[in-house]
Amino acid sequence: MNRFLSKIITLFLLTIFYAAANAQVADSTIIRLMQEKHIPALGLAFIDNGEVAQSKVYGELGAGAPAPANTVFNVASVTKTVTAMITLRLVNSGKWDLDEPLWHYWTDPDVAADPRSKRLTTRHILTHQTGFPNWRWMTPSKKLAFEFEPGLKFQYSGEGMEYLRRALEKKFHRSFEQLADSLIFKPLHMNDTHLTWNDAMQDHFAVAHNAKGEALEIVKNTEASAADQMKTTVADYSKFMIWVLNGAGLSESLYKQMTGPQSRIIENKFMGLGWAVYPAIGGEFGLSHSGIDPGVNTIVFVLPQSKRALLIFTNSDNGPQIYSDLVKDFLKKQGDAIVATEMKN
Repeated sequence: MNRFLSKIITLFLLTIFYAAANAQVADSTIIRLMQEKHIPALGLAFIDNGEVAQSKVYGELGAGAPAPANTVFNVASVTKTVTAMITLRLVNSGKWDLDEPLWHYWTDPDVAADPRSKRLTTRHILTHQTGFPNWRWMTPSKKLAFEFEPGLKFQYSGEGMEYLRRALEKKFHRSFEQLADSLIFKPLHMNDTHLTWNDAMQDHFAVAHNAKGEALEIVKNTEASAADQMKTTVADYSKFMIWVLNGAGLSESLYKQMTGPQSRIIENKFMGLGWAVYPAIGGEFGLSHSGIDPGVNTIVFVLPQSKRALLIFTNSDNGPQIYSDLVKDFLKKQGDAIVATEMKN
């Protein structure tokens, strides 16, 4: 019996040793890549079998100031994943309709005279088929306008998400941040996640950096956006990813709509409801979303069938240069397929 127990203990210790060794190799790889690409800070979490297997923040917030575990990152357009889940929770509870025309609650003055505004729905917005540009300020007129009929094709639009925010606020007579707090942040105990700037996060905020490594001015937004500028931590967003992996409390039908192809982005990549969908990667499907702001690059992946997920938050314009290596390392066969899909298009 003693011999048997001795073998068990030895195997147990060896398992711990190899796991620790692998973690150290992964850390050294990440640090090397960050140094090569001049990325000041990086947040990473890997979910395996529905649980956090690795979670860490690497780098510095300033010279000689290591980035703490509770570093707050602006996740840019990854904000849209929270907007999507707020909306789908309301749909699931029967309080919102994916296919009801939004003019019942909100019409942007810029498109009020356009009959297409009467046909715009939440489904069009979550699948990025509104016909809107990404941002009106990027157009010559600086005004919002339809560029094609809603539902015709995919065209990524932050304006669409903001349109949805205003409709939700009008119907429920609550601010978007209040809706986020009550439906997502508080139930999931995402206590360090905010849609607006809070001075309390100043000392542990990952300031954006350009490609030269120069720090950019902090955007201290006072109004919540449905498309951008969510501030969160690796730990908080990990809770969100695990919740999504486990169905997010949605009905089977609605979850299938969220995770199923609804509009084509590129070959082998589609838009579901609020999430980009890879319908066939290494024997399963995957969800993703990325975020880009000046000096900020973030990306997340969710693989519901194998209960795995990966988040990568960076505060650098150079962030995407590190993605391929990490996606392949952590997501293995599925990571290879994702990278191949993106590189092909």
